Amino acid sequence: MNLNRASTFVRVVESGGFTRAAEALGLPPSSISRSVAKLEDELGVQLLERTTRKISLTEAGRAYFERAREALAGLEEASSLARDAAQEIHGVVRVALPVGLGVEAGSVFAPLLADTPKLRIELTFTERGAELVGDLVDLAVVFGRLPDSSLVTRRLGEALQRLYAAPAYLDRRGTPRTLGDLAKHASILTRATAGAAQLELVGPRGAETVEVRGQIVGDGLEFAADAAAAGLGIALLPVWLGERGVREQRLAPVLPRYSIALPLHVLAHGARHLPRRVSLVRDFLVGHLGHRCTAHARLDEPRRKCRPA
Repeated sequence: MNLNRASTFVRVVESGGFTRAAEALGLPPSSISRSVAKLEDELGVQLLERTTRKISLTEAGRAYFERAREALAGLEEASSLARDAAQEIHGVVRVALPVGLGVEAGSVFAPLLADTPKLRIELTFTERGAELVGDLVDLAVVFGRLPDSSLVTRRLGEALQRLYAAPAYLDRRGTPRTLGDLAKHASILTRATAGAAQLELVGPRGAETVEVRGQIVGDGLEFAADAAAAGLGIALLPVWLGERGVREQRLAPVLPRYSIALPLHVLAHGARHLPRRVSLVRDFLVGHLGHRCTAHARLDEPRRKCRPA
């Protein structure tokens, strides 16, 4: 089969007529018409209904158009990937990372950039990376449960979280002794309805749930840590971030026998084939962060604080 004829037919349908297709392809309309007629002869079926004013697809033409367009798009994608594979990796990959990783992003990507000098990485720091994939970024590292979507997910591991508060807050309000005591305290909330949220943690008696309340709500990890250090309440933080606050004497652990492990993922667009530079960065993140179990882990964090996927 002549692929040029199939491609010409698809262009005629997409553009709405022979004249517009001819203008797009830089050919005379008569050549476009002959190409489609020869395709119909080759297939032995009429694809287009022609009048002096317009064209329309026959039932067979519609079925052929849908499959041919998909096949041609796949062929173009394969050609692009082949050209890409033959070249040194270069270009831009846009990555969304949780805000808390900003202080370590340079060291995270340093080995990759050293090996691929023509690669450029543009970072966006946000807790809503999943919402940006495909439009504003190529990849996103996120933790927590994910909504159903067409994004391709690679699991990295689990990020352990525990409770922390400022020593001054605990001196003023007292230290909780049970999970139920949290209901009497102010909490730093990352998600809430009318200032309240259900908090589920795993402790000595298994999973337990308590309703907590707070005066301030925000979706950033660094915000939650800063708000807790300012004495506004008790925050659920990744261990690496909470323990940093403990070392700096800004935070103290609360109910240290309780914790929760949230899944960590790297997300990519649902296209069948990613550009090689994007898949390279994705695989690097899986390998580099997966062995640490969490994108927020520091090199000096004990391995027992996370579980690999």
